[in-house]
Amino acid sequence: MPDHDVIVIGAGFSGLYQLKCLRDQGFDTWVVEAGDEVGGTWYWNRYPGARCDIESLEYSYSFDPALEQEWDWSERYAAQPEILAYLRHVADRYDLRRDISFRTRVEQLDWDGTQWTVTTDDGASRTARYVIAATGCLSMPSRPEFDGMAEFAGEVYWTSSWPHEGVDLAGKRVAVIGTGSSGLQTITAIAPIVSRLTVFQRTPTYAVPAHNKPIADRLAALRPRYPDFREESRLTRAGFHCGEESTAFYADTEPSRVRAEFERRWLDGGLCYTQAFRDILTDVDANEAAAEHVREQIRLKVADPELAERLTPRTYPIGAKRMCVDTGYFEVYNEDHVSLVDIETDPIRRITPRGILAGETEHEAEVIILATGFDAMTGALNAIAIRNGRRTLREKWEAGPQTYLGLMSAGFPNLFFITGPQSPSVLSNMVTSIEYHVDWVTRALAHLRSKGLRRMEPDPAAEENWVNATNDIADLTVMPRAASWYMGANIPGKRRVFLPFVGGVGTYKQIADGVAVAGYHGFELS
Repeated sequence: MPDHDVIVIGAGFSGLYQLKCLRDQGFDTWVVEAGDEVGGTWYWNRYPGARCDIESLEYSYSFDPALEQEWDWSERYAAQPEILAYLRHVADRYDLRRDISFRTRVEQLDWDGTQWTVTTDDGASRTARYVIAATGCLSMPSRPEFDGMAEFAGEVYWTSSWPHEGVDLAGKRVAVIGTGSSGLQTITAIAPIVSRLTVFQRTPTYAVPAHNKPIADRLAALRPRYPDFREESRLTRAGFHCGEESTAFYADTEPSRVRAEFERRWLDGGLCYTQAFRDILTDVDANEAAAEHVREQIRLKVADPELAERLTPRTYPIGAKRMCVDTGYFEVYNEDHVSLVDIETDPIRRITPRGILAGETEHEAEVIILATGFDAMTGALNAIAIRNGRRTLREKWEAGPQTYLGLMSAGFPNLFFITGPQSPSVLSNMVTSIEYHVDWVTRALAHLRSKGLRRMEPDPAAEENWVNATNDIADLTVMPRAASWYMGANIPGKRRVFLPFVGGVGTYKQIADGVAVAGYHGFELS
């Protein structure tokens, strides 16, 4: 007999909810977590300014109405400390920590035909009939090496593993490499306190204002109808409310109404901007109109026209890279002590003892902050040696991930992925997608138990069809036209394929629900 019914890897949003669901169903479950505490992404990402880009009212669990009623979110977009406090509250409320081993990292999974052996970094191993990878989509940091890093006389920090005790940056000369979400938030947060800030940008970013504010009144008004509000979210494209029922096609809309809609979305703020029209991600003209409106706003925010141009994205469609939600990012560049280095024209040659040599110029710094992103969606899974007796999952996925519904991969029975590649995941409200996958997996395991079955894996033909469908739908959009982490383009040597399912949360739910209702069509149960 195995040591456990189920072993879950990770204690973030996914792992905590998965543990609760399995415990409620009577499954003996053990959770393995590399960190010192629960929280996942929100435990590790504690850099200055770290904040969610989905509104707090929706970036939270919906499984317990009592939890919804008792937790008071303070802001429209919650900051990292508040989200981590929320997850700690959840762990305490449902007594989850007693089944979690902290400071323990999974290094290897081995399938012997009937069960998995899970080996951890302390050399210990345990067995389970099922393993659920709740490892997160953005949990494996990308850490490129720069020549001379060891020679730098100052301090070096990564946004992906910021010190718990914080860093005193007041009055220091600071360099930041990277202008994705982590870089944007860090730059905005530290600009008021440092003496000199030099930003190294490879690709300009489309960023929409957050218009962040207290939400006590809005939360009070929503609470009586939270169940209906959540159900509506599960049927939307992105897993959160964007007023989709009122949107039209760009090509069918008068120019004056086009501009009014972009203005309205801009004033409202947030990621709903790219849902101003139904065809922004499929029609090149619609996309360019949305992009040009953002460029116009950048020109209005940045006083120096030449600098505004360098901060303006022009080489990829809006939405094809992860949009950013900012709290004053572009305005930072109006400050005299902030400068921008374009590493497309002045590439970083090396780190020197005194700073960073880019092009022919050495930029002095006392602190270097690297906001270089993550090996998204497949990185955390590929970091584990997952073996089925013949080959590893890493070998199978060498040319790109192969899954059925983003939930499982043929040849690796009883191994489930929460928000895995080829599911909506990073193109959606992660909590909406997490809850759906956890519920789906929990029901599948309960179904197997009720039928006296012990093994589940995708049929290879069903998996191939899903991979092809995921790629074909992505190709109907502008999404693959950017060298983004959605494509794995930020990781040297990683095969460029579009990683998430772009068809939308509501569509995905209908498909996956249908698969389950049809007796788990496309899966082999035995």
